[in-house]
Amino acid sequence: MLKTETEVLLRFVDLFAGIGGLRKGLELALESFGITSKCLFSCEINNRAQETYQLNFNETPVGDIRQVPALPEHDVLLAGFPCQAFSYAGKQKGFADTRGTLFFEVERLIESSQNKPKLLLLENVRGFTTHDSGRTFETIKSKLEALGYHVNALLLNSSNFGVPQNRLRVYLVCQLNSKPPLNIISDSGPADSHKFKDRFIQADFLSIQSKPFKYVKDILEDQVDAKYLCTPTFVRQLKEALGDKPFETLHGYRLIDHRGGNSLHSWDLGIKGTCTPEQKKFLTTLIENRRKKQFGTHQDGKCLTVEQIKTFWPESNLEEMLTSLLKKGYLRKDFDEKYNPTCGNMSFEVFKFLDPDSVSITVVSSDAHRLGVVANGTPRRITPRECARLQGFPDSFILHPSDLSAYHQLGNSVSVPVVTEIFNDLIKNGCEVFSDFRDLASHNKVDPPPLTSAKLVKGQFEAPKYLQKYSYLSHTLQRPKRQQLSVIRHQDGV
Repeated sequence: MLKTETEVLLRFVDLFAGIGGLRKGLELALESFGITSKCLFSCEINNRAQETYQLNFNETPVGDIRQVPALPEHDVLLAGFPCQAFSYAGKQKGFADTRGTLFFEVERLIESSQNKPKLLLLENVRGFTTHDSGRTFETIKSKLEALGYHVNALLLNSSNFGVPQNRLRVYLVCQLNSKPPLNIISDSGPADSHKFKDRFIQADFLSIQSKPFKYVKDILEDQVDAKYLCTPTFVRQLKEALGDKPFETLHGYRLIDHRGGNSLHSWDLGIKGTCTPEQKKFLTTLIENRRKKQFGTHQDGKCLTVEQIKTFWPESNLEEMLTSLLKKGYLRKDFDEKYNPTCGNMSFEVFKFLDPDSVSITVVSSDAHRLGVVANGTPRRITPRECARLQGFPDSFILHPSDLSAYHQLGNSVSVPVVTEIFNDLIKNGCEVFSDFRDLASHNKVDPPPLTSAKLVKGQFEAPKYLQKYSYLSHTLQRPKRQQLSVIRHQDGV
């Protein structure tokens, strides 16, 4: 019996699609099981992200989801609804931020569907589960349950999935009318890149050799364009700050004026002018003490009075020290006569040098372009391709031609291998939505008649004339040959 395209292809929609990270993760999983699929609808409001999506998937997503009246009937719904409203890096306004209410657009579209999708995968930042003492998460979970979905919330760290990045995200796996079959369990992984080294590199090698851990050094390009090298001025400043130490000393160092530890500061580099050793010592002592509870319970932005500063810097030259550093611009004085360091990490050409033998810090859109590495003895910024590798995108994925846009988009994206592994796990465990398609793929492993007259044109297959009567081939023949033939045979009723 002749089967229609919709009977052969698993159908999905991609909401808040970004550059297509969730889609890429799903497609890679499906392809590994021989399951053919088709995206029936995609939605993304950012114009630059739409451009990257078009480059990779040959379709331009619809813009504002609020203007979408309904979705086509589909099997799987993907949605990375905006995270800024719940992010630790943002203001955490939640539903008070209009971006935080966009989840309800997903709810609206599902609720209005004649046949609800059987499976949902929603992704967000970890702050989503703790925002407003957990009430935000419970609200969304109850909405999904009211629609008939069983919700499995996974807190997963990308570093556990062969991605050299410490990225902790929440994935809501939701199956209609029954619990999603998953073996994957939540695992927040190491707290930071230093803990990663303590946990894995210093552990017994035999206990970890079978795990898919990757390190920053695994994603570095052999040669990079000179535009990614640090400027001569910045290199000189780094060299002066390090003294006789090699640039490799910078592995894992952060450049920031509000933290101590493995850090370099603007006064170490002389960004606003040369500081004396005593001035450097004072500024370092100030940032080490300003976070103490005796000066307040809030963690950041503590401004201290002269009297408070005297408790840890009792030297007689304090007034002279403050005046000089105010003039140079390393300190600022508020209206209430309190002092604070001026610079944050935005003052530096590179704000974090990654440790090649560990994982990256979380890549975020605001400063992905200022992550650095010392490679072959040379300080430089990571390239957009390296940034994409930190997110697990294959090298075949086309990045936006604007570097700044590419960095921004990758910082907002998901780690592709995490998504792939979630779907791999669902398929292996017999998730209902995939079962029929997987059986179909298995049934078609008998070799079909060869496409002897097909030819390759610019990386894609052009159908021979005797197959061109099938309109779906323009989509099918862009897929791996085994999947192409699977679809063709079933369309012919073989």
